[in-house]
Amino acid sequence: MNITHMKYVVEIAKAGTIKKASEHLLIAQPNLSRTIKELENELGITIFDRSTKGVCLTPDGEEFVSYAKNILKQFDDLEKLYKSGLPVKQRFSASVPRASYISDAFASFSKSIQSESAEIFYEETNNSKAINNIINSNYNLGIIRYAADLDKFYKVMLEEKGLSYELVSEFNFILVMNQNCPLAKKSSILLSDLEKYIEIAHADPMISSLPISVLKKTDEFDNAERKIYVFERASQFDLLSENPETFMWVSPIPENILKKNGLIQKYCPENNRMYRDVLIHKKDYKLSELDKAFIAELCASKRLYFKTFN
Repeated sequence: MNITHMKYVVEIAKAGTIKKASEHLLIAQPNLSRTIKELENELGITIFDRSTKGVCLTPDGEEFVSYAKNILKQFDDLEKLYKSGLPVKQRFSASVPRASYISDAFASFSKSIQSESAEIFYEETNNSKAINNIINSNYNLGIIRYAADLDKFYKVMLEEKGLSYELVSEFNFILVMNQNCPLAKKSSILLSDLEKYIEIAHADPMISSLPISVLKKTDEFDNAERKIYVFERASQFDLLSENPETFMWVSPIPENILKKNGLIQKYCPENNRMYRDVLIHKKDYKLSELDKAFIAELCASKRLYFKTFN
């Protein structure tokens, strides 16, 4: 199968008959029919249902045409890009967990984007989506977060998916809360102290890709009787800054973000479970200059904001 085959299928689907498509493509009808039949045999699917009135797409054919149109568009865009003589557009894409030290690194990284045309994609999401974005959605980088005792599981899974991985940081979760929360006055906080307060939790768990048997072992300390599940990090900060009865488990947060939202972070000595943030990308992917700039800012942010709590 090649680009030409995709063009033939798309044109036949558009024309409605092989005869009309052959006229548009300037190909003999028997040759076009034979080419499509050979393609169907190669793929093991039927692309078109044929009748005396013409052809129509099968369900497999509809799926094939959908993919083919996307590929042909990308092929055309690539051809136009290099034939136009214009400079290549800078592109950066990353899927990351909701972590303030990472978003702070991204903000600093944004200053390195040059004046030429650029497309930057930055998505905060869970592990499953971050991995899927790299494999199926043309994202180049990802950062996944998991408990250190699940390291073997994740490394096996990443190897099976053809992904490279590199440790970014290792840490204990700490507590963040409103500076007027009664708990803020304590030098350290015990799990029992949290029982009467409201926990702000991520609505899409970072470890949703795990089997249920493993997932059951990964729950955070479940001491709060009341929980609010929130997808969006800005809304989490809004809740924390407005409601002194709320708290959240987080990786260390930059001081400027804490001050801006009227928050304070506290150590919990009973929380000794280690977590890891791991950078991932396809094994055959070569890091771009923008990728390297982001990773440099990420490492700098980690060194700056983790030193107090590691």
